[in-house]
Amino acid sequence: MSPAHTPRATHGPGLPTRKSHAKPGHLLPAVVALSGIELRTFFRDKRSLVFVLAFPVMLLVIFGAIFNGTISGGGKTIPEKQLFMAGIIAAGVLSCAFQGLAINVVSERESGLIRRLASSPMPKAAYFIAKVVRVLVTTVIEVAILIAISVLAYGLPLPRSANGWLTLVWVVLLGAAACALMGLAYTAIIPSQNAAAAVVTPVFIALQFISGVFFPLSLLPSWMLTLGAIFPLRWMAQGLRSVFLPPQLVMAEPVHSWELHRAAIILLLWALGGLVVVARTFKWRGPRVK
Repeated sequence: MSPAHTPRATHGPGLPTRKSHAKPGHLLPAVVALSGIELRTFFRDKRSLVFVLAFPVMLLVIFGAIFNGTISGGGKTIPEKQLFMAGIIAAGVLSCAFQGLAINVVSERESGLIRRLASSPMPKAAYFIAKVVRVLVTTVIEVAILIAISVLAYGLPLPRSANGWLTLVWVVLLGAAACALMGLAYTAIIPSQNAAAAVVTPVFIALQFISGVFFPLSLLPSWMLTLGAIFPLRWMAQGLRSVFLPPQLVMAEPVHSWELHRAAIILLLWALGGLVVVARTFKWRGPRVK
């Protein structure tokens, strides 16, 4: 989001003190305007495109070339690479919704942009909604790219039923919303723009290893399974495996079930919990912003 498109602050140093008295009807136009700015800015920034969209594609291609074994479950055998492709698609959602968003918000906070927005008559909720809209749009594009490569280059089967497509949609959208709110909440502990990548990236990488993105969950120790089950990525990956893998492969899961109801509950809890944390801890001004 560019400062040129935002209202100027009208207060001196310190946190914004001017309250927004915008009527509820003013929220939608603000969301539409900010969402448009968010999307235009994102797609014009080549670094963002590479960092957020290209990295999961690179992982998909690299691991697609490395893994050539097979995996079995319930009497069905499939190429091993199809197992981790569902996980990498889930990691693509995390890349767009958590990693990229958290770093972007800290950058805007340090530049003073968020403070100027908070000082304007714009409803503050519009800022967060526009961020989530951007995440949802870029996530859908990322997932479409990853699925296309997986199907065309590696033979990943598309969902076989309407229920499979429905599961794909809700896992991706609910997962993206949960990760976006998690990313917004996480910005509260990032001290500066210079530290953003160093604070966010290790978490992004660690979550992939403990969530069964690269390896079958059966290979992970019990403590890692328990830890991974706390976070959204594990349930996005498991939900997507239920979409793309043969039903017999459910026997390769730790409890021999896709646990879709549990996945939906945990993703929803992360979304609601993230919303509460953001409302209580979000910082509208960076430490060096006057």
